This record gives sequence, C-alpha cells and structure tokens, in this order.
Amino acid sequence: MTDAAPTAVASPRQTVAVLGIGIMGSAIAGRLLERGHALRLYDPDPLKMAPLGSRGAHAAASPAEAARGAAFVITSLNAAAIVRRAVLGEGGAAESLGAEALLIDMSSIDPPSTRALGDELRQRCGAGWVDAPLSGGAPKAATGQLTVMAGGTEADVARAATLMQDLCANFTHMGPAGAGQTTKLVNQLLCAIGFQAVAEAVRLAEAGGVDAARLSQALAGGRADSQILREFGPKMAARDERPTGRIDNMLKDLEAVQSFSQAQRLPLPLTAQVSELHRAFVAAGLGPLDTVAMLRQFDGWRAD
Repeated sequence: MTDAAPTAVASPRQTVAVLGIGIMGSAIAGRLLERGHALRLYDPDPLKMAPLGSRGAHAAASPAEAARGAAFVITSLNAAAIVRRAVLGEGGAAESLGAEALLIDMSSIDPPSTRALGDELRQRCGAGWVDAPLSGGAPKAATGQLTVMAGGTEADVARAATLMQDLCANFTHMGPAGAGQTTKLVNQLLCAIGFQAVAEAVRLAEAGGVDAARLSQALAGGRADSQILREFGPKMAARDERPTGRIDNMLKDLEAVQSFSQAQRLPLPLTAQVSELHRAFVAAGLGPLDTVAMLRQFDGWRAD
C-alpha cells in the first residue's frame, strides 16, 4: 500500500497534460496550476479550456499535442471508449508519449477496460499506466483533499504519488492494474445507496415537521453520521442543485458495478434497486442534474 497526503510544499514542478476539462478535470487542472505545475490541456470544447488558459495553461488542439513533453498525462473522462480515443486513437496521447511518461487515469471506468488500455499503451509506446479513480468531487480536488484509490505496478504508483500529493489527502495503492477501478465501484455502490438514504431521510423529516437542514447536526457522532449526510443533508434540505455530480454519471458507474457483479454471479439487491431508481431519474430527464435532484422523485419526477 502507498499512502500520500498533501504537504505544505508542492511536489517538484512538472509538465502535466490534463485530458478532459469537465467539472472534475477543470478542478484537477486548477489545483495543479495553483501548485506551480506547467499545464497542457485538451478538451474538444475550447470554451472549457478558456478559463484555465487565462491562468497560464496551454490549450492544445489534440491529446497528442497536449501530451507532447509531459511527464504525466491525467485523463478525466466519462467512459472507457472516450479514454481509448483520447489515449490510443488518431491524434491520441500515445502518439507523443515515450517510456519515461506516466498516464494517470482519474476517470471512472470498468476494471477490464482499464487493464486492457494500460497493456495497449505500454505495448504502443512503453509509457506506464495507473488507474486512479477518485472520490470527493470537484470541491475536494480544488483544495487537494481527494481520496484516490490506485491500481498499477509498485513503481508506477510510487511515481504517481509524487504528483498526487498535490491533489490527495488519501492516496492508496490497492493492487495491480484495475484494482483502483474495482475499489471505485465499491465507493460508488456505497455513495449511491447513501444518496438515496439521505434523500428519503430528508423527506421523512420534512413530512414530520422537522427542520431537515439540522439532521446532520442532530446525528453527528452517532451511527447514522456520515460524510454523505454531512455534505448532502443540508444541500438536499435547501434543494441546492448547484452541480457537484451528475445523476447520469452515477448511473454509468452503477451499471459498471452491476456488470462486474453479474460476471462474478454476485447478488447485490440494494444496488439493483438504486440502479433502477437512477434509470428512472434519467428516463424522467434528470440525468444531467446534480444528485440533489433525486429529491424530485417525491415531487412528481419533474424535470423543469
């Protein structure tokens, strides 16, 4: 196991490429800029790169351009197929990488895909691969307090830790390639069930005339206390739908959990129920919305 925590001193200045400048990618890139690293960015939407470009990051025209000269390439993308295109497709990062480079995939994708991608990258250009999915969302990325579960060789993960210390409060080596993604499936299972539990708790409190915004305070230190309750209890009580994570992204992860568990012939009854709820949310048009929109299940599933 490798554990790394952020320190007062930034890791040595590196040239880092970040592929995928969505909510998470922009938070990761912003934090690395703040810690003094030279950033090279790629996203198919130039508007997403503009704010970071104004802070000194280089906006590239392709993943290959972004990766050129980078010691580390971080991917923050929505699906294995998108990671494959960005890394191994035409104009992909592999065209510019050599054996001295390390790709750190901070996307959430399925374990078999991440193992295959890592093997293909190494065969193509010799670069190392670490699957490093995260928990904590953009707010934790911005302050360097992410939880990251890593898969890869001891040497590659140890090297990744030198950069991850600027992003993580908890960085744990879980095993060989794919082990990080398997651990992320466990994380997403717990989070999805927790979000639904907090949504139901908030509505139960409201129905009983209790101030739901005070639930996290009232239950602090007890067995029902949790990070999800502390963060999302007040947010759900206030119907604060400012984006922290999309419902359709959670469904993507839940489907990966189900696919993996089915291959293992492992029954996960609560996960199955919560997965069906997320499918209903997406079918009702709530997929692009924040997790807090799960409360709309109690209000007629409205998408407006």
